[in-house]
Amino acid sequence: MSRAVFFLLAAMTVFAADDPWAKVRDLKGGTELRIYKRGTAPPVLAKMDQLTGENLIVVVKTEQIAIARDQIDRVDYRPVKSRVTAETKTQTTDPDTRPGPYGSRSPGSSTSTNVGVASKPDFEEIYRRPTPPPKK
Repeated sequence: MSRAVFFLLAAMTVFAADDPWAKVRDLKGGTELRIYKRGTAPPVLAKMDQLTGENLIVVVKTEQIAIARDQIDRVDYRPVKSRVTAETKTQTTDPDTRPGPYGSRSPGSSTSTNVGVASKPDFEEIYRRPTPPPKK
């Protein structure tokens, strides 16, 4: 009997580790989401607010809405990555020791910095409704 209980607990642990809804739960508030609802063509673009057991609560523009878990087919999120890149180059010049009418060139250095802003990263899928088992 204890082996059966142990096997059941082990199976529940494995199932819980593969729960895709847990990944949605781990998202931080304010994360950009693209939510595909069952029966609608265009996705809902929103920001994550909170997640309850049965509802995903998001902010669309200035309105807070709750979407039932059973109405969600897929959730994509935009990863938070730095969009600003900076590159600094330093060039050092040696003195010119050749004799000449113009004198000698003194040693020095010059530094240049380039700052770029990249576009937003693409959405990545984080949740997809599991397919139901086939009917017998």
